[in-house]
Amino acid sequence: MTWLRRKSIDRITQHEEGRRLVPTLSWPHLVALGIGAIVGTGIYTLIGVGADKAGPAVLLSFVIAGVVCACAALAYAELSTKMPAAGSAYTYSYGVLGESIAWIVGWSLILEYSLVVSTVAVGWSGYFVGFLQWVQQNFGWNVTLPAALAAGPHAGGVINLPAIVITFMVAGLLMAGTRESATLNAILVVFKLIALAVFIAVALPAFNPDNLQPFMPFGFPKSLDAAGVERGVMAAAAIIFFAFYGFDAISTAAEETKNPGRDLSIGIIGSMIGCTLIYLLVALAAVGAMSYTVFGKSAEPLALIMRELGHGTAALVIGIVAIIALPTVLLAFFYGQSRIFFVMSRDGLLPRGLSKVNARTGTPVAITVFTAILVAALAGVARLDEIAALANAGTLAAFVAVGVCLLVLRSREPERPRVFRTPLAWIVGPVAILGCLYLFWSLPQRTQLWFLVWNAVGFVVYLAYSRRNSVLAKGGDA
Repeated sequence: MTWLRRKSIDRITQHEEGRRLVPTLSWPHLVALGIGAIVGTGIYTLIGVGADKAGPAVLLSFVIAGVVCACAALAYAELSTKMPAAGSAYTYSYGVLGESIAWIVGWSLILEYSLVVSTVAVGWSGYFVGFLQWVQQNFGWNVTLPAALAAGPHAGGVINLPAIVITFMVAGLLMAGTRESATLNAILVVFKLIALAVFIAVALPAFNPDNLQPFMPFGFPKSLDAAGVERGVMAAAAIIFFAFYGFDAISTAAEETKNPGRDLSIGIIGSMIGCTLIYLLVALAAVGAMSYTVFGKSAEPLALIMRELGHGTAALVIGIVAIIALPTVLLAFFYGQSRIFFVMSRDGLLPRGLSKVNARTGTPVAITVFTAILVAALAGVARLDEIAALANAGTLAAFVAVGVCLLVLRSREPERPRVFRTPLAWIVGPVAILGCLYLFWSLPQRTQLWFLVWNAVGFVVYLAYSRRNSVLAKGGDA
């Protein structure tokens, strides 16, 4: 069946000259890429959104999202070392499940990465605007932006200029070269971890058990309150899930990794374990130091907690580091987005002209510029919670596909050599699949609807263009 035609797993790393990415990365770059992607808006800003939905039980939301992501990460580690090509879940689906399913996964990944970058840009803008206000209050310098340029229409402004500017700055860095971008990313990740360590050191001693009561004010499952807002532990977990993924960006770097058999599993699992521990400590310190009703609505919750506790200097440090280091998330997901576009174009599912690699920098420049324009348009006007939720829908779809690929390949080709074997695969795989499906069900209904609309549009594009223009359809090996 042409709908389910598959790429050869044995030839999945063979590509024509001029459309091949250059291996320049080692495992420290990948771990930093993973931590840079995972630790970002999720903990710096979405902890407030999650606490507003679940109260102190946001701690459970972090645990649930973390367990599901850990299972997905183990599946990614096995598949990425088996198929070390760019494209992540899209590539695995193409080799295991077939072209039409791979298209849905790739289309969902386009949604994920575009919206993640937009979300982080909006989160960074909140810290940047807060920092400018602090400078004016303490030094009398009139450096604040007009309200019309500091936020999108939902927050009383016209356009979020800082979000647009940072998007194009990161795009420019990525076009300069992969190894250069990864090295700078690693340096900024160190600053990011120092800032979170400062927050934990200051907030944890102020822990007050009374702030954890009532622990679960909105219940466990997703439910609607009197104002029509979806609340509960699972409603928060479905949003906070955004805080954990990012390790999948590592898998998009497979083709540019010098020793993928060793380095990809180290990067994916190492960054996931480290970030889970960091998140739980930061979340515990936040909800213990202050009532969730105080910081739940803030665009910069960690800095707000520091100021309320009387640690203005610590708040300044966190705010400055967020301004400096949050772009590491932009960089990681922007990188992933360009590689997803690149591989889908190389396979012929998108115009082949987009998959040309710049001979000097080794990067796909045209697709990076296109992505910057798309992301900047979203970041300039969109709401943080809405675009984060929609990005989660795309990621959940990809994670389900990866879990299915793991089980199908274990059943279809049990003797195929595996550099990394997922432990307890027949438990880990179903937990990843069912957990992601439950998280998807816990997303706002509006988000679910828009996700279906997005994929309906994608299906039309596939029928109209991609199905007949794919390299496999023309007799090639993609």
